[in-house]
Amino acid sequence: MQAFLCNVMKNSILLFVFLSISLLGLAQNGTEPKPVIEFEAVEHDFGKIYDGKPVSHEFKFTNKGKAPLLLSNVQPACGCTTPEWPREPIMPGEKAKIKAIYNAGSYRGVFSKGITVQSNSASGNVQLTIKGSVLDTPKEPKSPVKLDVGGGF
Repeated sequence: MQAFLCNVMKNSILLFVFLSISLLGLAQNGTEPKPVIEFEAVEHDFGKIYDGKPVSHEFKFTNKGKAPLLLSNVQPACGCTTPEWPREPIMPGEKAKIKAIYNAGSYRGVFSKGITVQSNSASGNVQLTIKGSVLDTPKEPKSPVKLDVGGGF
């Protein structure tokens, strides 16, 4: 019985030491400076656009944190949107931008597309949105008069 109590006591002490070290590690991680991404706007409305003519918008942001901000990925919801983003670290206080290029192709109608920004920001992932309405491209009017300007010399 005494051996059992010694083992329980040893295991309890080991568990206490392990938990103390784990909590100490978590407490230290909470005090490290972190980057914080802050966008001027997370949504852009293109309004009415024409099919077959790509449009773009630049989402501007600032690193409001105390450590370099790294954008690990900028993922659009579909292939009709192409993002361009900085691959180098954005230092505290610096501004940068993500360019979203939307190509409706032959699509017509209202659209709303998401773009997920993954980074090391304390706030986690950010969802950007572009939206608008795609119209048919206006046709060039055809002249009812046909002119022959050929070589009549």
